[in-house]
Amino acid sequence: MAIPAIKTALKIVDTSSLVDKVEANIVELLKEQKLKVGDSIPKEIDLAESLGVSRTVIREALMRLRMMGVIDSKKKKGAIITSPDIFGIVSKSMNPHILDQETLKEIFEIRLVLEIGMADFLFQRMRSEDIAALKEIVSNEPPVTDYHLFNIEHEIAFHGKLYEITGNETLKKFQKMLLPVFDYVHKSGLLKKQPLLKKFVSHKGLVDILENGSPEIFRNAMRNHLENHFARLFS
Repeated sequence: MAIPAIKTALKIVDTSSLVDKVEANIVELLKEQKLKVGDSIPKEIDLAESLGVSRTVIREALMRLRMMGVIDSKKKKGAIITSPDIFGIVSKSMNPHILDQETLKEIFEIRLVLEIGMADFLFQRMRSEDIAALKEIVSNEPPVTDYHLFNIEHEIAFHGKLYEITGNETLKKFQKMLLPVFDYVHKSGLLKKQPLLKKFVSHKGLVDILENGSPEIFRNAMRNHLENHFARLFS
């Protein structure tokens, strides 16, 4: 009874391996043909003949590409190339409870890097009403935020507005995925305990620099603002 079960398992592995290869070959074929978003891809039967596999295998490979958002089906056009929602796909696996500790720490680090690096975009794209909105957010924070006392609600409100000001929709989507991970890592004990409260550039200080300073000053201030997070990584 065990032998047929092993054979069945082997067949499943072999089929999966073939579909993996065909999926990669289809993507490569689309590149070679220089197809762009909106262009129709070859029909199943043509792909099967070109790649020397059954239409069943082609169909399964195309199904994967549809799930990834690489292709879509349109009336009268068949399957066409689409622009996939990259972060929509990634967000399905961006669950802090199923990621290993090293990955969680690295995602934590990515968020810090992004917020220091957004200075030029902020200064190029912010408007007077953005400054007013940031001042309103800061006015609702208690005085203790002049020191580094992490509060997820304050972080989401203030830093979320900064991402919005950049005008980069992809960056905004990425931020929405990062914040829950950031909060989880902060509370999980993966990092060293938060050091004693240390005076640092507050949210209010960052707003003042956005209104009167320069990208370079803001980058240094944001690095200082996040200092205790870096201390938890390196100390």
